[in-house]
Amino acid sequence: MRESDVPAVAEIERRAYAFPWRETTFRDCLRVGHRCFVIELDGMIVGYGLFSLVFEECHLLNLCIDPDYQGRGLGRLLLRRLCRIASGGGAERVYLEVRPSNEVALGLYRSEGFREIGRRPRYYPAAEGREDAIVMEKRLKPERPATG
Repeated sequence: MRESDVPAVAEIERRAYAFPWRETTFRDCLRVGHRCFVIELDGMIVGYGLFSLVFEECHLLNLCIDPDYQGRGLGRLLLRRLCRIASGGGAERVYLEVRPSNEVALGLYRSEGFREIGRRPRYYPAAEGREDAIVMEKRLKPERPATG
């Protein structure tokens, strides 16, 4: 993702979510060095993914496919690509938060080996107040044996 991609990315975000990130949030992610990627079809941005990588931990910050292009396997393709990039950068685990109401995303994450490890109460804004977040984890590399 480049700075010039931000308006297109933010437009997809607005169309996909009731509580979208602002353009400034995407720009801040680029500015601080988060890993930010877009997926294009025929030269048009149809999705994006962003993650932070600190030591051996990757935190998937946002993954979205344009609503007009959902259901074609692009989210799975992008998720797998982001996990490969994170693993190549030294990540041993990927963490993410997802709304319990986002059943499509939950199904994707579970089918790709993510497992629920906790909840963040009242994490997301919702039409009727706040919604919890399901915290999920996927191990990218086998756990190291304990030494001692």
